[in-house]
Amino acid sequence: MRTYILGIESSCDDTSAAVIANCKILANVIAGQEVHRKFGGVVPELASRAHQQNIIPVVDTALKNAGIEMNQLAAIAFTRGPGLLGSLLVGTSFAKSLSLGLGIPLIEVDHLQAHILAHFIQNETENKSVPQFPFLCLTISGGHTQIVRVEDYHIMKVIGKTIDDAAGETFDKAAKIMGMPYPGGPVIDTFAKKGNQNRFVFPKPRIPGLDFSFSGLKTSFLYFVRDELKQNPDFIVQNKSDLCASIQNSIISILIEKLKTASEITGIREIAIAGGVSANSHMRSRITEAGKEMGWNIFIPEIRFTTDNAAMIAIAGYFKYLRKEFSGQNVYPYARSKDK
Repeated sequence: MRTYILGIESSCDDTSAAVIANCKILANVIAGQEVHRKFGGVVPELASRAHQQNIIPVVDTALKNAGIEMNQLAAIAFTRGPGLLGSLLVGTSFAKSLSLGLGIPLIEVDHLQAHILAHFIQNETENKSVPQFPFLCLTISGGHTQIVRVEDYHIMKVIGKTIDDAAGETFDKAAKIMGMPYPGGPVIDTFAKKGNQNRFVFPKPRIPGLDFSFSGLKTSFLYFVRDELKQNPDFIVQNKSDLCASIQNSIISILIEKLKTASEITGIREIAIAGGVSANSHMRSRITEAGKEMGWNIFIPEIRFTTDNAAMIAIAGYFKYLRKEFSGQNVYPYARSKDK
């Protein structure tokens, strides 16, 4: 028997709705917001307004693409947090209203846990291999950088996290320093493919344990570029590819080294990556290389499930649905989540 779950994601600037049947993805619709590009980052008030405009057509399109009627839905899953409160309020309010109107369960989902559970989404036509419990997941995005020990679909523990800035934020900041558009991560990835990653060397943070720090690297890159521009105003233009390759390599080397340490400490060799930065081509090649070196069983998400999307919310909601973990109408969103 098929259990249809509608997932709604509105944690930042993408409005997304998805429909799954058990673990099979039937539809995953995303509406982006171009308005933020000229500001060099997401403007919360503009984001929440755009969500209000996008959410009804996005949900309607997802249901049509899935080929089902609204009365076939078993539950509504939505992102409760973390994220921008204004954006989350739009998705939460819509999900609560739809759940109430249809008389079906409401399921809250943690955005970061959903990124991890995206590895269990199956395509309609084929079954892919999935991580075996326990596994380690490096979750890397514009707002978060974590190493999570995943015991099962519902038990996850953060064993390492950034103490300041996220890896994705570091990519975007470096791009902004070089005068590149937002979001900067994909732009850096493109230029880096033509550059020498060993041309420029930036200091790595000395943070004990499994935690990360990227603020020092951001500052080092800023000062380096500033000083070089004083000597040569065309420095960025003349060295853009090498700059991109070098800062990208620095960021990803930090991530890989900590992940290796986590694997050695825990003895876990089932390794996954998730989040927006997991779409980076250098990250994907480096994790593959590390897997061969360390004897890991590697899981890399499909590109379409790396950025914020409702398919991951729907699959997380499905696993909660099986346990009857439903939310009440008094649920409210949160901007930050506690470490699990």
